[in-house]
Amino acid sequence: MLPDLSGKRYLVTGSNAGLGYFASLQLVSAGAHVVMTGRNPQRLATARASVERAVGHDAGTVETLLLDTSNLGSVRAAAATARGRKPLHGLLLNAGVVHPPRHRETTYDGHEVVFATNVLGHYALAGELLIALAAGRGRMVWVGSVSTSIWKYDPTDIELAENYSPWRAYVQSKVATTALGLEADDRLRAASVPVASLVAHPGYSTSGRTRGIAGINEPSRMTRFADNLQVAVTQSKERGAWPLVRALVDPEAEGGEFYGPTGVLRGEPRRATPAAITRDPEVAARLWSYCEQSTRAPWPYLKASRTRAKG
Repeated sequence: MLPDLSGKRYLVTGSNAGLGYFASLQLVSAGAHVVMTGRNPQRLATARASVERAVGHDAGTVETLLLDTSNLGSVRAAAATARGRKPLHGLLLNAGVVHPPRHRETTYDGHEVVFATNVLGHYALAGELLIALAAGRGRMVWVGSVSTSIWKYDPTDIELAENYSPWRAYVQSKVATTALGLEADDRLRAASVPVASLVAHPGYSTSGRTRGIAGINEPSRMTRFADNLQVAVTQSKERGAWPLVRALVDPEAEGGEFYGPTGVLRGEPRRATPAAITRDPEVAARLWSYCEQSTRAPWPYLKASRTRAKG
């Protein structure tokens, strides 16, 4: 059961479906005000209406904000709107490319699309909203993946200019989000900024194991059949959102922690241990410097660069 979140304000990226939709629903059900974001206005409006129907009048409130994390201009515009209102108590950095294109593609800004969407946009957004989060003494939660423990890709070729594959693009992006989330907490502590940074992963959460919701989750019969064959190792996206939401609102959660399902792929949320590569200070420092330079968005309060000491 979630604590009473009345009076709290959260922003969730990628809210129109999947984990972002269910995280938003759970937060609003507990009384929070949620800024649901997405890049498609029609799908975002559908998701907002669905949340409002589900919670009724005795819960929190919802607003929507257009945001495309693959486009740095969109990130800056959305952040300017969001931070110009009230303090922010939580930021869930959820949006992302889960099924990368077969061949390498780049964004309007010239970055590889998976890294841009999953990593650069969220790094920039977190920095743009850091003052609002500090005003609310809030948290940011980055979304990792169990894949980082299966394939230990070291992101030296960060945007895969030389050796692209869809799977490598996805795993490297999740190595980056996890490493950046942990590094962010170290840097925020060092600068005495009252914002915590945590990481959470959803296990193996699939649409075929998730209840059908018009306009939100409408898997085909074949998808349901295939996903139900993996019932022992999968769970719904609703359950997959639990670790993300726990990291965001649990009063006992602390910065630098990593959450995931009890059974790694499925189960109740619990504290877990991130993959070793995501805890490597040299990898984290390299990624932070790359994101800072690529987005041209150094975070307020923090020094332009810092090397984390090995512990």
